[in-house]
Amino acid sequence: MTRRVKTVDVHSHVLPAELMEAIRRNPRDFQMRVEGAGGKEVFIRDDRHSTPVYAEFHDADAKVEGMDRKGIDISVLSVTPVVFFYWLDADRGLAASRVMNDGIARMVAKRPDRLRGMATLPMQDADAAVAELERVVKEHGIRAIELGCRIKGRLLSEPQFRPVLKRAQDLGVFIFTHPYVAGALPAELDCYYLGNLVGLPLDTALMAAHLMFGGALDELPRLNIVLAHGGGYLPYQIGRLAHGYKVRKEARARAPSSPAALLRRFYFDALTHDADALKFLVEKAGADRVTIGTDAPFDMAEEDPVALVDSLVGLTDEQRDRIFGLNALELLGEA
Repeated sequence: MTRRVKTVDVHSHVLPAELMEAIRRNPRDFQMRVEGAGGKEVFIRDDRHSTPVYAEFHDADAKVEGMDRKGIDISVLSVTPVVFFYWLDADRGLAASRVMNDGIARMVAKRPDRLRGMATLPMQDADAAVAELERVVKEHGIRAIELGCRIKGRLLSEPQFRPVLKRAQDLGVFIFTHPYVAGALPAELDCYYLGNLVGLPLDTALMAAHLMFGGALDELPRLNIVLAHGGGYLPYQIGRLAHGYKVRKEARARAPSSPAALLRRFYFDALTHDADALKFLVEKAGADRVTIGTDAPFDMAEEDPVALVDSLVGLTDEQRDRIFGLNALELLGEA
């Protein structure tokens, strides 16, 4: 099928070569080390969470080859959450963020026709995070940032992170929130890969609920936030949140608006791994709030995102165009 718009992936991960070399040289600075060699290297944090190294992580041409296999025209590159480095001290966190962001910018510069950058920030220090945000916008023209749902155990909705969210709003930079695993998992999640399969969607829904009930979305009316993995559990339990807001005074304590009215304040990637779930998401949030997201190059990635969207019955051409690329291009300021 001939596409009327470019397909844009807002959820595509990298691990820039500059950072990999820095970790190899000084593993203690990053609380992370390398095991293996050649094409079988694995970067392992001190808490044992790890990531294998794919060519797509650091080679712009390999990333584009992977995009071609998936039918993606443009990818917005973000670091794998394994290297958020929120657990480092502020100075080392800032240094690591600069290395990663400059590495992403280098990859984009090699294939500017196909790649865009998404910065990571040292969120353990809000002032440093704002400074790095301003730098990457000025020096690299970056229009998106990837933030974890939690920073050292505290949800992104906490007041201490509000200056970063406000500055992103003022700069017109959209936020892509991505859950991640750090430290020891509770026993019920530390099996069957449930830390990822169940824990990550739960953290996204919890963070989003706090943004709703805590008043942050009302306070920042122009802030654009994209939720990974189809929004976690949020879209599918929005009725329960809205009902709670109606009948429980605790839920109304700080939120001027009902979650029902705030759902469309979020954008959602289409990474649901299920056509029925994606159809529900589009119907609930609107086609103008859904974007392609693949999670490439991990094994949890969507291998044929275009076919998944095409499988949805009843969408108009305009709605498909929105999901395939127009929403993401508008977020990037390129529509």
